[in-house]
Amino acid sequence: MVGRETGRVYLEVVPRSDRVNLERVVEGNTTPGCAVYTDEWSGYARLGELDRSHAAVCHTPGKREWARDDDGDGVREVHDNTLEGIWTGLRNFLRPFRGVSKHHLGRYVAVFQWAHNLKTATDEFLRALFGIKPGTNLAT
Repeated sequence: MVGRETGRVYLEVVPRSDRVNLERVVEGNTTPGCAVYTDEWSGYARLGELDRSHAAVCHTPGKREWARDDDGDGVREVHDNTLEGIWTGLRNFLRPFRGVSKHHLGRYVAVFQWAHNLKTATDEFLRALFGIKPGTNLAT
């Protein structure tokens, strides 16, 4: 998932990409009343029943659409392009490892998510990363 306003990403490796797992992840990481935009995969079909609005774009050959303006304001708000781009970024991140064990995939995905969400390397972050005590001047 990607927050449209925050840009923050939440990725989780699940044993199966079925409706039950997807609904659990959506409910656990979104707030009631938010809008959820997906493709037309059937596992997403009942998201509207979870107190979230749901709209989907259709990627089926012959009926393909990549973005849609449902409210007529000229902005094509219904799309999943941002997340599609993040999947590309994850594939590129994993490529140098030349194969990742399913057992460890969740850890690699967590590192990618952390790096994506880290927008600025603050002094506090660097202290924690390198095990430096608080109050130490990093400029010296």
